[in-house]
Amino acid sequence: MDNQQIIVRVATPDDKVHSKTITDEMESSAMARGTGIAKRSPEYIEQKIDEVKAVIALTTDGKWVGFCYIETWSHGEYVANSGLIVAPEFRKSGVAKLIKQKIFNLSRQKYPEAKIFGLTTGLAVMKINSDLGYEPVTYSELTQDEAFWAGCKSCVNYDILMSKDRKNCMCTAMLYDPKDHYEPEETKEFFKENVKGFERLLRFKQWKLLRPFMKKDKDGNSTGRLKSLFHLFHL
Repeated sequence: MDNQQIIVRVATPDDKVHSKTITDEMESSAMARGTGIAKRSPEYIEQKIDEVKAVIALTTDGKWVGFCYIETWSHGEYVANSGLIVAPEFRKSGVAKLIKQKIFNLSRQKYPEAKIFGLTTGLAVMKINSDLGYEPVTYSELTQDEAFWAGCKSCVNYDILMSKDRKNCMCTAMLYDPKDHYEPEETKEFFKENVKGFERLLRFKQWKLLRPFMKKDKDGNSTGRLKSLFHLFHL
């Protein structure tokens, strides 16, 4: 569907009718990927709407298209734009980028001094973040709030994260620091020029981090859950 028929705006109390649909799709998508944030309840989504910390996308006739919300950590020093989800029939339409732009602007409005960060395994999200001015960073530059990292427990890669003392994992960390950042046009060009390098880096990272967890059968072949992750990440 043409993006001109989609409205992306700050969510209002009337949008709570979509909360169950949103959380069901979040869970379904996370299961399909094998990764994801901690499971959220409809009540949690409704709380974010009440706090004016959510963005929703709808068609002009009221059909739900996508959603994202704001979470704060370390007493507001860090902000994450979490739970980005798009209905299956609207994926690859560009709506995710529109939602990310809207939630980023809302975050900057509500928390102008906060560092905005994200963790992702996807090049598409990395590109969107780069277009907004995010930069790749080490995990040490993210919030160390225990409540944030507890949200990773539901991810299939949690053992890897903990084995690295939370210093590295399958996800790439990206950060927008309002006090020290490049302009979006600069980071966009940087990503464009280095996309092949990012792809190679992600593949190497996946191999390097997953390798110690691989089990071998008597013939030396990889077995078990981690083998399926190699297929999941197209290695």
